Amino acid sequence: MSLMRKHEKVETSGILLLILILVTVSIGGIVEIAPLFKIESTIEKVEGVRPYTPLELMGRNIYIREGCYNCHSQMVRPFRDEAERYGHYSLAAESMYDHPFQWGSKRTGPDLARVGGKYSDAWQVAHLIDPRSVVPESIMPPYAFLIEHDLHATDIADHLAAQRAVGVPYTDEMVEVAGADIVAQASLDGDHEAVLARYPKAAVGDFDGQPDRVTEMDALVAYLQILGRMVDFTAVRTEDLVQ
Repeated sequence: MSLMRKHEKVETSGILLLILILVTVSIGGIVEIAPLFKIESTIEKVEGVRPYTPLELMGRNIYIREGCYNCHSQMVRPFRDEAERYGHYSLAAESMYDHPFQWGSKRTGPDLARVGGKYSDAWQVAHLIDPRSVVPESIMPPYAFLIEHDLHATDIADHLAAQRAVGVPYTDEMVEVAGADIVAQASLDGDHEAVLARYPKAAVGDFDGQPDRVTEMDALVAYLQILGRMVDFTAVRTEDLVQ
């Protein structure tokens, strides 16, 4: 009976109820938040994940600008049907340098988390110019204008510096040679060795078939060709991915 009277006192006193709610929320908040101050990162680092090359980063900006994320997610869920179609489920570490990340929740088109290297550069260019030329049932709009627009990247060094300010580990050298790396990665005779030394597994070469210029098409294809290729999943069997 005494306990019921105490409970009744709490229920009938708005101020006391408010104080007890604040105490409860504070304790719960401390229990959840305090451990985070003792760890360096909430994302477990995975071997192979690196910052985007300047060209890939510009391609990613175009991807976002054109709203590609509205129809394509970049998140393979941990389900058997997804693993069998796309491969290993997406890891948080794969998006640790994405600002913002492109996981998404809606798919009008296929997931692109593992599209890198699945098709040739020529296929990607043809698909972007006229989607139905390679996928007859596609409802994707054409992006032929990308091959006509030169890539404007005069501020790429500042862009990398801004990315570094939010935690992307670009070095001083990467920032300094960012403009040169764009040209080198998208050229047939560029210094591919230097680009690959800074950015392993990057796709290099003339992506859009116009060796005398670097276009928005070059940048977007370079971005698509690195998706899912940084981490080596070849040793993982599909049947082991999900239960």
